Amino acid sequence: MNIDIIAGARPNFMKIAPIINAITEKHEAGFDINYRLIHTGQHYDKKMSGDFFEQLGIPEPHINLEAGGGTQAEQTAAIMVRYEKVLMETRPDLVLVVGDVTSTMACAISAKKLNNIKVAHVEAGIRSGDWTMPEEINRMVTDAITDYFFTTSDTANNNLRKTGITDDRIFFVGNTMIDTLLKQMPNFKQPAVWNQLSLQPQEYIVMTLHRPANVDEEEGLQQLMAAIVESSRGLPLVFPVHPRTAKMLANAGVSAPNLHMIEPLGYLEFNYLVQHAKAVVTDSGGITEETTVMAVPCMTLRDNTERPETITMGTNELLGTNPKAIGPAFEKLFKGEWKKGGIPELWDGKTAQRIVDALLNLQR
Repeated sequence: MNIDIIAGARPNFMKIAPIINAITEKHEAGFDINYRLIHTGQHYDKKMSGDFFEQLGIPEPHINLEAGGGTQAEQTAAIMVRYEKVLMETRPDLVLVVGDVTSTMACAISAKKLNNIKVAHVEAGIRSGDWTMPEEINRMVTDAITDYFFTTSDTANNNLRKTGITDDRIFFVGNTMIDTLLKQMPNFKQPAVWNQLSLQPQEYIVMTLHRPANVDEEEGLQQLMAAIVESSRGLPLVFPVHPRTAKMLANAGVSAPNLHMIEPLGYLEFNYLVQHAKAVVTDSGGITEETTVMAVPCMTLRDNTERPETITMGTNELLGTNPKAIGPAFEKLFKGEWKKGGIPELWDGKTAQRIVDALLNLQR
């Protein structure tokens, strides 16, 4: 079995690393399974791409489509055109896509439209219900044309069943992001900012914001940041800033003595900060999974989530985007009343092995 593994953006890299390792182990054990790593180039700067390959031990891609940036349509089109040419030269038995970025949807479409190549979707079935999110459209389109669905939760399984997907195509395997997290926890690295800011465990807050609903409207961003600063009781707010978000923050004139906006960090450095933080304030979905496993309180500034298990079982709370919700959440945190949480089923570090075993069984 020859598999194309697609990766294009930072969230993908943590998800493919354990799958590549599991395929390599099976191949070396004599099983008929091989992979070709396709990097679409959706994230093309060093911090968003290259560092992750180095830190997670991902081998150099066999092919880099170098699609680059642009609008949603421009990026989707560039990936589809370039990947179609690759497929016309060498056809795999299966295309494996992960997550919900533009590369996921674009390569799935190219594969299905070109001689109906089989598609497997890792992290299938998750839904926020928010059609203003490009990721939600990517998820829905990808799942509409997927053959094999690898899921992280029973909620995802039920989402797929509601659309008519039969159980023989759904594989509840767990979460490959957690495979990577558990493997790399012993390797977490203290970033330079730790000493620069004289940080101490449990005495700072980690922040990440990037969603348009939070950062694109200047007045709303100012109010949100003001509420966070006011509620933080002077604790350092360590904010690795995405380049686009940095521009919006500068335009909004956001600053405070305890707000430290820093360059994006590598995977090992960022998760070192998260592991030792008093809490995380974010609008990212993936981080809510990592904080759940590391038992770190997490406040999500969104009105919805595609990862409800991080709330029902984990350490995450959905605050919405109203700044008035931030103060009470911090009060709860400082009183020591934040929920302890637990780890969802099959988030045990063995998801990639289950995926590869399932693929080998499908081949028989």
